[in-house]
Amino acid sequence: MVIGDVVGSIGCDFLAQKLPSFKRLKNIDVVIVNGENSADGNGITPVSAQRIFNAGADVITTGNHAFRRKEMYDLFDSHPAIIRPANYPDGITPGKGICTLDMCSYKINVINLMGVAFMENLDCPFRTIDKILRENDANISIVDFHAEATGEKRAMGYYLDGRVSAIYGTHTHVLTADETILPNGTGYITDIGMTGPIHSVLGVKPELVISKLKDKMPVRFDLAQGDCKLNGVIFNINQKNGKTMSVERIEIV
Repeated sequence: MVIGDVVGSIGCDFLAQKLPSFKRLKNIDVVIVNGENSADGNGITPVSAQRIFNAGADVITTGNHAFRRKEMYDLFDSHPAIIRPANYPDGITPGKGICTLDMCSYKINVINLMGVAFMENLDCPFRTIDKILRENDANISIVDFHAEATGEKRAMGYYLDGRVSAIYGTHTHVLTADETILPNGTGYITDIGMTGPIHSVLGVKPELVISKLKDKMPVRFDLAQGDCKLNGVIFNINQKNGKTMSVERIEIV
């Protein structure tokens, strides 16, 4: 199961309420959560990361807000299951872009990438993933592609079709309805949504975002409150050949 961007403490609370029982209900083997917005005020902290693990996550992926909080830098270097986009410069930025889970009879590589269209000017994600796949072999490979542009995400999906088990998009916080299995057996969806307040603009109070867009003046973005949702996807993957057999879109309220 992969879960969309957890937004703030309200998102962490909701994740803790809903994930444990849902894992048991669906007999989930591995949970991957995008946690780059899990701290109040943006970014991820050691406290919010631990809350995500306590809720039942096995791996935390991130994105363009990965390095907002300096107190997180050491944890990126020391914790094997917290990763940042692999196309950040190695040796300069903390952490790494891949985590390998040993499931005894098979291995899972979880890979984090970031798009460059309308995003930061990082290394080419296509060339980066080529290098990773050459150097890291596993029965199953799953890619969190943290990107803005739908076209870039879909292009990456077809580029990796048959080379990874599943690829999904994060960052836009809106669950898309295009879940599919690509022609060569790779599970795909453009974006897996978010975990946080329903009545919000990407987790933020709507009136604040409206003010920013309408008046063009600086605004402090505070998180919305109220009822929440948990968005994600379940990829059912064949352990032997690494192909996706089904893709199930999830929204828990």
